[in-house]
Amino acid sequence: MAERIVVDPITRIEGHLRAEVEISDGTIKEAFLSSTMVRGLENIVKDRNPKDVWAFVQRTCGVCTATHATASVRSVEDALGIVVPPNAEIVRNIMLGALYLHDHVVHFYHLHAFDWVDVLSGLNADPVKTSQLAQSISNWPKSSPGYFSDLQKRLKKFVASGQLGIFANGYWGHPQMKLPPEANLMATAHYLEALEWQKEIVKVHAIFGGKNPHPNFLVGGMACSINLDDASGLNAERLAFVRQLLEDGKRFVEQVYVPDVLAIAGFYKDWGAIGGFHNFMSFGDFPTQGYNNTNMNTFKFPSGVILNKDLTKVHDLDLRDLKTVEEYVNNSWYDYEGEGNTGRQPWSGETKINYTGPKPPYTHLNVDQKYSFIKTPRWKGHAMEAGPLARMLVGYASGREEFKDIIDSTLSTLQIPAAALFSTLGRTAARALESKLVAEWNLEFFDALIQNIKNGDTKMANMEKWETSTWPKESQGVGLVEAPRGALSHWIVIKNGKVANYQQVVPSTWNASPRDPKGQRSPYESSLLNTPVANPDLPLEIIRTIHSFDPCIACAVHLYDENGNIIKEVNDISICTI
Repeated sequence: MAERIVVDPITRIEGHLRAEVEISDGTIKEAFLSSTMVRGLENIVKDRNPKDVWAFVQRTCGVCTATHATASVRSVEDALGIVVPPNAEIVRNIMLGALYLHDHVVHFYHLHAFDWVDVLSGLNADPVKTSQLAQSISNWPKSSPGYFSDLQKRLKKFVASGQLGIFANGYWGHPQMKLPPEANLMATAHYLEALEWQKEIVKVHAIFGGKNPHPNFLVGGMACSINLDDASGLNAERLAFVRQLLEDGKRFVEQVYVPDVLAIAGFYKDWGAIGGFHNFMSFGDFPTQGYNNTNMNTFKFPSGVILNKDLTKVHDLDLRDLKTVEEYVNNSWYDYEGEGNTGRQPWSGETKINYTGPKPPYTHLNVDQKYSFIKTPRWKGHAMEAGPLARMLVGYASGREEFKDIIDSTLSTLQIPAAALFSTLGRTAARALESKLVAEWNLEFFDALIQNIKNGDTKMANMEKWETSTWPKESQGVGLVEAPRGALSHWIVIKNGKVANYQQVVPSTWNASPRDPKGQRSPYESSLLNTPVANPDLPLEIIRTIHSFDPCIACAVHLYDENGNIIKEVNDISICTI
């Protein structure tokens, strides 16, 4: 008989997410994922000036705020035919690139690492051997025996006091924890170092956008001016500081993050066959010759779709085909006017809440009916995975040399086959590998900005169509962004200078959505199937795969048996990322 367990809420994510799985013979046979929060910003921005919408929808999330602002201004620029100056696109690229580094590092160390790292095991580590391990994988300067010895003493004081703080709860001692004590101590040290580093890289947003989170944007460009001699503008001192921050970010990624991920992956190669999906989608991003969402050949991240794990063919992605992307609400707590299981293209989409399900606390969801506040998007009828793995696979399958080099090198280092990419392990590694690429691109973008300035180009905004009186009576546009978590799109319909309709299809909509009318599972639900679970009372394996997607949907996990009784309660061990 199958045993159903509930993890609600899943912690160390952004937002609220519930997982229900059925386990038989130690393996997950069925899975349902439900988002138990509602957004509704689409309704809030109706009838507003489209130029102001970015400031509202950016509040969708306190983690990936700049991406929603970028998608919003791109949607308006697309609708009105506004061409953004090269400097503004470069600054947007740098801000997005800085967010990638911040988001991926924070996700790995502070949200995902404790699915693989046993902090308390590090108390038994030999600091000398830990130093040797650290120096064998990187030339990061903080790797002496004394450094790790001092850290270990601090951890032991935490334990002796009975107040572990951020390390108070976790899956310590779980049979699926495989790292030796020295690797655990090293990773814990880098967890703490990442806490310090992450507050520095976000200063890039403060310099270009005035603050972080929620930096300032502008339809037609960026709200910052270049003046090398003005203390209030982007002067030489501030630009030099940006470069230093980008160089420091590149160094941390290359000398700490990537080596740690590869070292940890070497102990978990079996996870190269667990938690995979089959379809992948990348919108493409980081334009090098201007943003144009109908021609993305010059983007650093190429656009395309991979179906059924076939890396020999990349399908073209044309979202302007009105039947390419459709959202369904058959299993979501929403309704479409006069329609049952018919999908809606986002330009004609609705955000009409129809929540008739059980009120929390409930024992189990009625998964035969509506069970989530997430809609179900499909590309030409296919469920798609979005995110770092999708981007890296599309780049790899497109024949881009830098993608092929870094992926093939990693596969060789770990001595695993290409098939291992389609997995929880592959998803986690892809995030680190693309961070290395983006860290390099950040400096390329910065050098291009400086060269433009040297050439006399300081233009940062195009205000030719700023007045609504110059706009067509009706227009529509879509803003596409490869957010750190994946393919993000904002769809706008403008009538008489106001927002007539607005829809957001975010990465976690693609990944975490409930089933469509055909019964097709989305990536979260599908990836959990056939996952072995060593101890249903401590289902670490569920958390590993869900965390590998970096959910953006906060702050204890409750596990219930079939009678609704609490089996185990695990307090959140994450930090606040907002």
